[in-house]
Amino acid sequence: MKLNYIGLCAGLIALSTLQNVNAQTLSASNSNKIERIESSVHKIMSTFQVPGIAVAIIKDNEVVLSKGFGVLKHGSKAPVNADTLFGIASNTKAMTSALLAGLVDEGKLTWQTKVIDIIPEFQLPDAYVTREFTIIDLLSHNSGLGLGAGDLMIWPETTLTNQDVIKGLKYLPQVSSFRSEFAYDNLMYVIAGEIIAKLTGQPWQEVIQTRIFDRLGMNNTRAKFSLIAKNNKNVARAHVPLDGKLNVVGGNFLEQFSSAGSVASSVNDMSLWLKAQLNRGQYDVDDTTLRLFSEQQSREMWQARTLLPVSQQTTAQDKTHFYAYALGWFVKDYHGVKVVRHTGGILGMVSKVVMVPEENLAMIILTNQQSGFALNALSQQILTEYLELPAKDWVEHYAKLQREKTIKKKTQLAKVAANIDKNSTPPLSLAHYAQSYVDNWYGEITISLTNDDLVMQFTNTPALLGKLVHYQHNTFIVRWDDRTLEADAYVNFKLNSDGSINFVTMKAVSESTDFSFDFHDLMLKPKAITH
Repeated sequence: MKLNYIGLCAGLIALSTLQNVNAQTLSASNSNKIERIESSVHKIMSTFQVPGIAVAIIKDNEVVLSKGFGVLKHGSKAPVNADTLFGIASNTKAMTSALLAGLVDEGKLTWQTKVIDIIPEFQLPDAYVTREFTIIDLLSHNSGLGLGAGDLMIWPETTLTNQDVIKGLKYLPQVSSFRSEFAYDNLMYVIAGEIIAKLTGQPWQEVIQTRIFDRLGMNNTRAKFSLIAKNNKNVARAHVPLDGKLNVVGGNFLEQFSSAGSVASSVNDMSLWLKAQLNRGQYDVDDTTLRLFSEQQSREMWQARTLLPVSQQTTAQDKTHFYAYALGWFVKDYHGVKVVRHTGGILGMVSKVVMVPEENLAMIILTNQQSGFALNALSQQILTEYLELPAKDWVEHYAKLQREKTIKKKTQLAKVAANIDKNSTPPLSLAHYAQSYVDNWYGEITISLTNDDLVMQFTNTPALLGKLVHYQHNTFIVRWDDRTLEADAYVNFKLNSDGSINFVTMKAVSESTDFSFDFHDLMLKPKAITH
């Protein structure tokens, strides 16, 4: 017995020693990963002119990294840390989807509930689509409307309300058949917020505060920028690079986008949200296990709904065979595992959430510059480390793509300049163009004649103010006073046979202009003939 006891003790000691060695090996391995990731962050900030980044990584239900790098504002010394607030923009969408999932669990609606059963005034251009449109359709970007359709009602910051958005939907152009194609649509998530408000009797921002932020302990997170305490100085500023110089821009995080993109959060708080996501809606409070939503609803939210194309090159490089939009999430396969992710972007600020449920891995990256290349370089580096993929210089990979994009943009704009007929003059006197115009879904814009210059102002959007510069014939280019918008647009006047103006169309000059500037969806009629 004594020998057996000694042998047992020796075995336990050996096992304990082996476990300690394994733990130390895993700890050392993770430390090496983190060291390489942090090195990439510094290289990314330098390469892509990003003043500040915050990043958190969750692995096996533990936060293995939560840290800030750089500064809140270019030229200042105030550092970014793990509690710094950034606009997470469209990463809000998954939260809105989760709120609806909770209401499904409560029996207040189903995913197949018709939108008109809750918001009777909801109306799209096609009567059949209006009648059949469900909650799933609301979240799946498959309405048949165009990319970013109607975003000018909420971006840049406007005086229009959510009720104005609902009224304007029926006037937007239908560009594809219902449920046939993917086209990213912020307005449908604004409507989703209205659904939540109708069913709960509370504004969306109060519902998300009580049902997600308070429950998870996301104490610094706010539903919109204006709810951030005035004395909170730990808030990142947004930056736009122009001609090699960083410009500080903005003063809010998509306040008008509400349930589509207005949340302000930090990597510490977002780690709590991602833990709940990886745990299929489950979270712990004081040794008690609670749920934001059921495991069934987690599966529903991560189920592919609207397919997106996958190129042969992507399949070869990333081993990706499917790519789709779910409910508030993009989903794809990547080197043999399912990836659930989303990005968020506003003027001067981008963010990214990535989850690999099979690996119990998640990350959140928040930046105060609008470089998607920086964002992708870091997320790919983290995936490479934790999926143990072959090493690759992701910074140089995306730096090369940025250089190619810059050259393409300059080439395209050079062609625009070269096409100008320098001998062309406006067919009408400038005074003829100076009048008010109305679009059915946006509202009124004015063109005034000031000191021999035509000036355009979107009445509901103070930031959209700029001079019209003659391009050729009856086409002008509006050059916005705020150059950081990077959204100059053609303004084309269509004439009647008697020389009067029939209608006006617009289109972004640069192919790189953000899709939320959906000028091409406008049909502006002179106000004088609309009454």
